[in-house]
Amino acid sequence: MTDAPATAEHTRLAEAPSADSPWRQWGPYLSGRQWGTVREDYSADGDAWASFPFEQARARAYRWGEDGLGGICDRFGFLNFSVALWNGQDPILKERLFGLTNGEGNHGEDVKEYFWAVDGTPTHSWMQWLYRYPQAAYPYEQLREQGARRSREEREYELADTGVLDGNRFFDVLITYAKASPSDVCIVVEATNHGPQAAPLHLLPQVWFRNTWAWGRDDRRPSLRRLNDAELAVEHVAAVSCSHAFLGDYTLAARAVGGTSMPPPVLVCDNETNFVDLFGAGANPSAYAKDGIDATVVRGRAGATSPDATGTKAAFWYRFDAVSPGETVRLELRLQRQPPDTHTFGPAFDTVVRDRRAEADSFYDAVLPAATVDEDRHIARRSFAGLLWGKQLYRYAVHDWLTGDPTPPPPPAERRAPGARNVGWDNLALADVMSMPDEWEYPWFAAWDLGFHCVSLAHVDPAFAKDQLVLLCREWAMHPDGALPAYEWSFSDVNPPVHAWAAWQVYLITGRTDTDFLIRIFTKLLLNFSWWVNREDPDGSNLFEGGFLGMDNIGLFDRSHALGPGYRLEEADATAWMAFYCLSMLQIAWELARVDQVWDDLATKFLEHFLAIATAMTTFGSADTHLWDDEDGFCYDLLTFPDGSAQRLRIRSMVGLLPVLAVAVAEPDVTSLLPDFTARLRWLTKRRPEMMNGLVSTSDSAGSHLLLSLLDADQLHRVLERMFDPAEFLSEHGLRSLSAVYREPFTMTVDGRVLSIDYEPGESRTGLFGGNSNWRGPVWLPVNMLLSSALRVFGQHDQSATVEVPTGSGRAVSYAAAADELDQRLISLFRVGAGGSRPSDGARIEASADPLWRAQVTFSEYFHGDTGEGLGASHQTGWTALVAHLICRR
Repeated sequence: MTDAPATAEHTRLAEAPSADSPWRQWGPYLSGRQWGTVREDYSADGDAWASFPFEQARARAYRWGEDGLGGICDRFGFLNFSVALWNGQDPILKERLFGLTNGEGNHGEDVKEYFWAVDGTPTHSWMQWLYRYPQAAYPYEQLREQGARRSREEREYELADTGVLDGNRFFDVLITYAKASPSDVCIVVEATNHGPQAAPLHLLPQVWFRNTWAWGRDDRRPSLRRLNDAELAVEHVAAVSCSHAFLGDYTLAARAVGGTSMPPPVLVCDNETNFVDLFGAGANPSAYAKDGIDATVVRGRAGATSPDATGTKAAFWYRFDAVSPGETVRLELRLQRQPPDTHTFGPAFDTVVRDRRAEADSFYDAVLPAATVDEDRHIARRSFAGLLWGKQLYRYAVHDWLTGDPTPPPPPAERRAPGARNVGWDNLALADVMSMPDEWEYPWFAAWDLGFHCVSLAHVDPAFAKDQLVLLCREWAMHPDGALPAYEWSFSDVNPPVHAWAAWQVYLITGRTDTDFLIRIFTKLLLNFSWWVNREDPDGSNLFEGGFLGMDNIGLFDRSHALGPGYRLEEADATAWMAFYCLSMLQIAWELARVDQVWDDLATKFLEHFLAIATAMTTFGSADTHLWDDEDGFCYDLLTFPDGSAQRLRIRSMVGLLPVLAVAVAEPDVTSLLPDFTARLRWLTKRRPEMMNGLVSTSDSAGSHLLLSLLDADQLHRVLERMFDPAEFLSEHGLRSLSAVYREPFTMTVDGRVLSIDYEPGESRTGLFGGNSNWRGPVWLPVNMLLSSALRVFGQHDQSATVEVPTGSGRAVSYAAAADELDQRLISLFRVGAGGSRPSDGARIEASADPLWRAQVTFSEYFHGDTGEGLGASHQTGWTALVAHLICRR
């Protein structure tokens, strides 16, 4: 990507190098769910779900953000647009995503909607989003009751299971955005009746201002009003003027539906909480509260909206009494700086939509390799669309959240108690567009998820990918002690340290030229690396702890909680992650030293630290017990006891595969370009040979083609034999997170307690981490991708090395070919198989033969270890979007 292709979208990207660039002013930054988030939780007990439940969202103003269906907003989140729906049956307007809270689902929180990010470009010049809306009353209570009734042994109860979608009795609502300019957005809403009978539908495109004035910190109040006929220079159009002290003025215009001359009525209220209805208060701050539009449309309440059509929230009310089977109704709207004129709609509007669609096609033709088959193009493009729609505005100032706003009520004292949520993170003050795992899991920007997102994003939006990695290292995000914020529920938790690796990958993908980016990341990660060493290796043994490290319930017990006094869990994965971190930093130092030798001695520092970890991991441990088990040919966690003895936790899981990741090959000229590094390497080789376990081999006496690895050639081969064994880790669709040999539960006694673990290929049957995440069998894309990438590095060093794939087949292939095969198994999750469905669709309705379902690709959080069915979060195009990276790198 050294020379960007000459497409219109690449030109726009060149004009939009930063978050403040005009082309990035408007985007899909509006969340699908703001209720139930940590930021909105002002309770004493920290139960975010109960503090702001779904039922209150229609009538209660949010403090930190907004939500809507398939919506957009400016990058500051002041002005928002989305589409609300009503089928004439629902008890409320459909304005936002619904799902079960963490305590309501049999496998934790779960969105109960069907929606898909259909398409998108990185400047958001072109976007499409599809929502499937039932024609019958939405079964809110039925979903809750079934979710509560079912055990963890049973499948999740989904919307399709209720029967409301039978016979295709639903509307597909497709929302399209096409920018005529950075501040001029053409909007098309198309709703198609796929059912067998005519059905009513109300479409209510909404525009509103985020409530910034009710909290005592900003008394500037924006205004929104319907333009009267005398102010409009064009017929058959309704329009709302939106004025904001910071944003300036915008107008949202809505065209009369084709074949009619009457523009839609405009309903206006205020984005203010309805304290009377929700909490029994005596009065509201506004006579026309946030739910005024809902009250008018659904309950027919007179006087719920402003008679003079002024306020801070408005909707255009399109009513279709009977949409015929197969019929599509189409709305056209336009958000722009000036009031509508004769060129707002009509041929000029149609040209913008047509051109942006064609430009999106040209953009992806340039991004994807020419030889990519159509099915893989579809998968990759949907994957990129999910990533781009996952750009969400994240506003959270922890200091303000902890101390409270000037307006009452004050936050409870428990909020600042020792050990309370995010106490100690007063420095964190974000108001940025960030890459989220998905719209539903809006609370979850997670440090290691974001690193994987950026690798895929680098193929389409390199500037944003770089900015995201830098952002988490900035002073208003990174803790003063060097910790990166893990995720909103607990910024102090520990995610695997993939940030340096992600930065290195983004640098390579984007042309290996932006050393300024590498320097910015590298200097900040020096602080983070020190934090890791000081926190997770307190006794300086170079064997690391780290807690759950993102791998939730992979162990015999909950690794996120501290053990008793005198106990210590030395983790094979934590130690492998740190070795991996060392080598990622080393590769960056090697690269920077090519530009300026001032970085040479930092390469030396990471060399020596890596060699110390490699020695500790493979030759000794606490009580002289190794993490490497030579009898099994595998690495295990080590539990040390107060008396100084130790016990290996002999569970073959992803924990023992991760040491494969710690590998790096130096380019031939490194030893000549880095004199300090080379001198120290020779000194260590001669004077400290016992430290050279991590130096696997060199190709000549000068040390060129240097290979550094936690595992030597024999150890690697033994681990790979297990990794590619179908009876253990290798499935048809990637590597399992726990060996399948534990279909029969494995039991061991630890400190007098009998503990057991068994292979769970699907949803978790334990309550750890809410019961909705499972590393005891399923396939997880990110660690699979890391392992295949590591294999390529080993193959780069020794092209003659082979491994049987699968183990026992007698089919020996090179390491590079083995990596290719693993990638193909991962991509196959999303390809239509011999039975006509995708393995990832499993037994869900998405596996239906109906083309309405077959065309939609769902990107789940993880995948069944035997069948490949998608599990967990059902729209997590975050790290699962790595499938697009796999397709691009082929």
